[in-house]
Amino acid sequence: MKQLRMAAIGVLAVSWYPPGMKDENGEPTDDIVPLILEVAHKYDVKVTFHIEPYEGRDERSMFNNVKYIIQNYGEHPAFYRQSTNTGKFLPLFYVYDSYLLNSEQWAKLLKHTGSSSIRDTLYDGIFIALLVEEKHKTDIVMGGFDGVYTYFATNGFSYGSTHGNWKSIKAFCEDNNLLFIPSVGPGYVDTSIRPWNFRNTRNRINGRYYEMALRSALEAGADIVSITSFNEWHEGTQIEMAIPKTSQAVYLDYLPHKPAVYLDITRKWSKIFRSERKIPPISA
Repeated sequence: MKQLRMAAIGVLAVSWYPPGMKDENGEPTDDIVPLILEVAHKYDVKVTFHIEPYEGRDERSMFNNVKYIIQNYGEHPAFYRQSTNTGKFLPLFYVYDSYLLNSEQWAKLLKHTGSSSIRDTLYDGIFIALLVEEKHKTDIVMGGFDGVYTYFATNGFSYGSTHGNWKSIKAFCEDNNLLFIPSVGPGYVDTSIRPWNFRNTRNRINGRYYEMALRSALEAGADIVSITSFNEWHEGTQIEMAIPKTSQAVYLDYLPHKPAVYLDITRKWSKIFRSERKIPPISA
C-alpha cells in the first residue's frame, strides 16, 4: 500500500472470488479482504473488486455476491465508490471474462426491466465489462453495463488491448454513455507458465513500453486508467519495486533503472492525467 501511494495510485482492484472459492492456482481471496481494507485505509488507498469468473457465475449469483460485498465491506472507509452523472455515489466492479455470460443474462441483472435487476436497489453499482473482441461491444450495451475495460497488458493481443483501437473505442463509449477504462502495463512475459506464448512477450524497453501505453490512454481520452498489474509476476506485468535476482522463471529486468522506476513512471503520468483532466491532486 505504501508503494501504491508512492505511485499516486488511488484505487486497488482486488481479484475476488466468493467465500471459499478460488482459481486453480491460488487460495481463497475473501478471507484477506478485511486486512486489505484496513491497510489500504492507513495509506489513503481505496479498494474495488475485480470479480472473477467463478464456477456457477450467473445473474442470480452475481446479485447475491455483490450484495455480500456491499453488506460486508461497503461501510468501510476504504471501500471505493464513484460519483455518476446522475448524482449517485456507487461502488464500481470490474467483471473479468464478462463475455462468458450472454447479453440476455446480464440484462436480467443490469437493466432496470430485468427479472433479477440490481438497479435502484441498495446494491446497485457501476459494472465494468471486459472488452476483448470488437463484437463484444454490442453485447456490452445490450447487457446493460456501465463501462468497458481492456485488461490485457499486451498491445495487439486482442482488439480491446490494441492501443491503436482506443480512440474508436472511446468514441463508441461516448455514444453509448459508457466509461472507457483502458488497461496499461509495463511489459508482458508469461513463458514460464505458457512456454508456447513467446509471441505475446512485450519487452519493457527501459520503461518506454509503459509510457507508450500511458500516453495512448491519455490521448484516447480515458475516463479511468487501470494498470495491469501491480504484482502479477507470473505474467511479467508487475510494477512493484524489484531488484535483480537469480530465478528459474523469466522476468523482464528493471535495469539499468532503480527498483522503484515503474512506480516513478506511474506517479509522473498520474500527475499528467490530473493536469489534463483538471483533477485535484490526491491528498497526502
